[in-house]
Amino acid sequence: MSTVTVSAFIEAQDADLWRLLTDLPARADWLSAVDAVEVLGTGAFGPGTVWRETRARPDGGTEPEEFEVIEAVAPSRLVLGSRGAGADYRITWTLRTVERRRRGCTEVTVEQEAVPTRAYGRVLALILGGLAARAVESALRRDLADLALAAGPARSTEAA
Repeated sequence: MSTVTVSAFIEAQDADLWRLLTDLPARADWLSAVDAVEVLGTGAFGPGTVWRETRARPDGGTEPEEFEVIEAVAPSRLVLGSRGAGADYRITWTLRTVERRRRGCTEVTVEQEAVPTRAYGRVLALILGGLAARAVESALRRDLADLALAAGPARSTEAA
């Protein structure tokens, strides 16, 4: 299993960031790596909600990725699951209100865990583990920067 964690301080309220993260049709508007979002099913956002995002790959192509909400505790914790080729992924968004520079802001931490599900997934993790971790870290940092930009004119600063 491999885990990548990144954090940023975003000068926005946790409830505003939560709305951005959970407004599925609007995700393609603010996530620069997402070209399209298709919500699969109906009903209120919460555990069991499923959607498909078409994400840009580093090679210029696109790849669909399906997500399911595993846990949703507004406005502080969102846990998503995604099945990949040879690995299952768990992405945890944690939002924590903090005071920085005498202003309220939110520390946002994103953690992605990858659990190999097939033998070739374990082999690839051994061979490409460091390279894959750097690519995941870069993608998570980009998503955090996009979230900060979408939150408004406030700035974010990296925490980890």
